[in-house]
Amino acid sequence: MKPYLVEMGRKAREAARFLATASTSQKNRALLAMAKALRERKDEILAANLIDMENGREQRLTSALLDRLLLTDARIEDMAAGVESVAALPDPIGEVVKMWRRPNGLEIGRMRVPLGVIGIIYESRPNVTADAASLCLKTGNAILLRGGEEAINSNRAIASIIAEAAKECGIPEGAIQFVDSVSREDAIELMRMNQFLDVLIPRGGKGLKEAVQANATVPVIMTGMGNCHTYVDESADIEMATRIIINAKTQRPSVCNATETLLVHEKIAREFLPKACAELVAKGVELRGCEKTRSIVAGIKPATEEDWETEYLDLILAVRVVGSLEEAIDHINRYGTMHTEAIVTRDYDSARRFLAAVDAACVFVNASTRFTDGFQFGFGAEMGISTQKLHARGPMGLEELTSTKFIVYGSGQIRE
Repeated sequence: MKPYLVEMGRKAREAARFLATASTSQKNRALLAMAKALRERKDEILAANLIDMENGREQRLTSALLDRLLLTDARIEDMAAGVESVAALPDPIGEVVKMWRRPNGLEIGRMRVPLGVIGIIYESRPNVTADAASLCLKTGNAILLRGGEEAINSNRAIASIIAEAAKECGIPEGAIQFVDSVSREDAIELMRMNQFLDVLIPRGGKGLKEAVQANATVPVIMTGMGNCHTYVDESADIEMATRIIINAKTQRPSVCNATETLLVHEKIAREFLPKACAELVAKGVELRGCEKTRSIVAGIKPATEEDWETEYLDLILAVRVVGSLEEAIDHINRYGTMHTEAIVTRDYDSARRFLAAVDAACVFVNASTRFTDGFQFGFGAEMGISTQKLHARGPMGLEELTSTKFIVYGSGQIRE
């Protein structure tokens, strides 16, 4: 392992021991200082982001990736507000989740504790730097941040600013560290830092996910890919369904909770699709449809098998007409990434069946998939959206960054 990574790991482990017993007030003071520093030094962040944006254009990044990369005054304000909202949340560390008394008089409980040292490898979105650092600080975890090449300057600036602000409030410098490298070799070493990391959280696309699966030896919480679907049931309110799919696809198409495939029941397709597709096209969406869809709406490109599997992260939408609720569920469970799925329906039984049968971290009834977000769920921010089933699932807020330990109170009991 490279010496600089060993040193970072050592500092993180030391900081984690300090953070595990840090008071809520001390952590909150640091968080508020971090938010203040983001606002006061936003010009530094914007200047760094401008370099990343120029490099991105030279590298011909897609418009969707450039949108994920872009920082503005408003986005930096949102970043700072997110840090403040984390400070305002209750501190989960030290909470006794449950307590019970045994016949022998022992009192046994489960108490929330930090995970320890968390590594996060992420792509494109610089706001993740502040979100992840704030959540980890609040939960008493040290963090090693490793962003992608396209956002290296933005991430470096943000990490430096918030780490400096936290340090001025008495937080050890090892608590928030930025891995200032874009080499694949260093990323793989980070995935294998068993001596220092308690968990690794990858947040990115298919390539990152595959690299982690192939190389990581530390425990992993997998987040990310969002091949999300919206299903319009035969009983759906047409106006509601149209509003939802327009929002789910176009409000911010470059993020993982944007809908990528629209499924429509054949009994409502001829009434729903012409209007909905016209509005989508007016918003700049390229449509790719099945044969039935194309027989209803002219001018749509044919959809291929690859389209059903693709997370576009762009203004592209696959459209399929299905014969039943069960066919929609089967399609989702075959092609979905267990991220977010939605149904638009006025039928209670259809809603209940969809909620029970669809295998995803978040399932919505009559709402846009865009709400799968830590801030929208009231978590202040998120470390990512877990698409696996162990430990954490869905948007990962404070509680998902904790473990528990048993605490036992006795009065001299011995085991016979």
